[in-house]
Amino acid sequence: MSELDVQVPTTFDPFADAKAEDSGAGSKEYVHIRVQQRNGRKSLTTVQGLKKEFSYNKILKDLKKEFCCNGTVVQDPELGQVIQLQGDQRKNVSTFLVQQAGIVKKERIKIHGF
Repeated sequence: MSELDVQVPTTFDPFADAKAEDSGAGSKEYVHIRVQQRNGRKSLTTVQGLKKEFSYNKILKDLKKEFCCNGTVVQDPELGQVIQLQGDQRKNVSTFLVQQAGIVKKERIKIHGF
């Protein structure tokens, strides 16, 4: 009987690591690349989370020239500046930011979408 009392399982919080990562001053900041469906087959790619010291307009100009699409920089009250591009450019943008421009590391990019 005494052995059963000793082997009582302790409480385990599976989200403890996630909470610790989010709340620290040294937490990782990710660049989020998302695709949003517009109407029909039309879609929109958004890029958020780039560092503020980068010139969003220059990055947008290079992206537009490289992928032959249109785009804009939108100011969002919660997310800050967000780059929007026409079409599904998720893979193109991620490879551009990592390899050609060298702005972010591959580990810091999160691609969302269907």
